[in-house]
Amino acid sequence: LEKGNLIFYKQDLRESGIDVSEASVYSGVCTEIFKEECGLYQEMVYCFVHLSIQEYLAALFVLHSCVNKNRNVLQAKEYRIDRVQLSELHRSAVDKALESKNGHLDLFLRFLLGLSLDSGETFLRRKRNPIVTFFQRLRTKTERRSRSIEKTVQYIKEMIREESSAERTINLFHCLNELNDNSLVQEIQNYLRSGKLSDTELESDQCSALAFVLLMSEEILDEFDLKTYNTSAAGHQRLLPVVRNCQKAILNNCELTQTCCNVVASALQSSDSPLRDLDLSYNNLEDSGVELLCAGLMSPNCKLQRLG
Repeated sequence: LEKGNLIFYKQDLRESGIDVSEASVYSGVCTEIFKEECGLYQEMVYCFVHLSIQEYLAALFVLHSCVNKNRNVLQAKEYRIDRVQLSELHRSAVDKALESKNGHLDLFLRFLLGLSLDSGETFLRRKRNPIVTFFQRLRTKTERRSRSIEKTVQYIKEMIREESSAERTINLFHCLNELNDNSLVQEIQNYLRSGKLSDTELESDQCSALAFVLLMSEEILDEFDLKTYNTSAAGHQRLLPVVRNCQKAILNNCELTQTCCNVVASALQSSDSPLRDLDLSYNNLEDSGVELLCAGLMSPNCKLQRLG
């Protein structure tokens, strides 16, 4: 998963200690998980039927290695210590996900955090899964695990404040959701309910929380006017992902730069984007930003009707 490998050859299986003949048997039995196909030159290749299965099993392996073998396999160099702390494992996973250029570890990170809670154990017990005993070890030191989860929550919040990528911060809010921490989101929801949002000067992390709330809403916004939100230029950039959930986006004169164009271009290329009207005037997007926008506008999925 780290290398981005989606297809595996016989040599890959052997290097991982998997018997090739057994893999062929399992691919026939577990057709909803693993499948065997004939690739180029009639060579047998193997893959998971869906990427999310690979991401889930990767998360399970990482957590299993920590709890049962006292190993943090996410560290480039493993050090001999008495006990690998769950919070340190989580920190390593968060750092790796943020380092990824294409976000290919985002869902893996969510799975890892979700599995670290009792909900994962309860699910496995209900299914009478043999891995239950592994999760029972997670419960032996409830207080210590709770402290680890709290440390992870605080670290993710710290990364939300520091991370410059608007898209990355959205995934970090999904991570907080996996850990059942909605404090930042609840704060924004309280502002929305009270009608005081326009009077509040929003910090960058609050802007990310607002973007997350608006993106998770089942209702598509008729209009999203970026200037109406009282925040800094950095805060405005954190709100940009909301263009994926609105029909009209007014982004003019908001000190946006070429780095913001990737988010807008991604929204234009999305097959389910409701965006029809876009105003980006009076922003210094530079040639590189315009090139990104052109790529989005030329996408067959782009349904934009007006560009300002």
